[in-house]
Amino acid sequence: MGLIRGMARTAVVAGTATAVSNRVSRRQANRWSNQAAEAEPQQADPQPQYAAPPPAPPRTDTNTKLAQLRELGQLRESGVLDDAEFELQKSQILNS
Repeated sequence: MGLIRGMARTAVVAGTATAVSNRVSRRQANRWSNQAAEAEPQQADPQPQYAAPPPAPPRTDTNTKLAQLRELGQLRESGVLDDAEFELQKSQILNS
């Protein structure tokens, strides 16, 4: 039982780490693109430029979230996660 619990906990932590890493990468890419845009020299005769709307952050579809929540509930029911861990992971899934 300890091996399954450890594997499940590792899977939850790895999923959370991946989500955080992706969010950090997106923020860093946005900062770099903003710095590059500010560093470009101004043209003598500026052309009107239309800014494209910023891309929407990738959202997890509802079916994926529901599946993740079901799996999380099963982990809690089997005793792999305690209530505090469950609530933390649930809030991260719902806010992604």
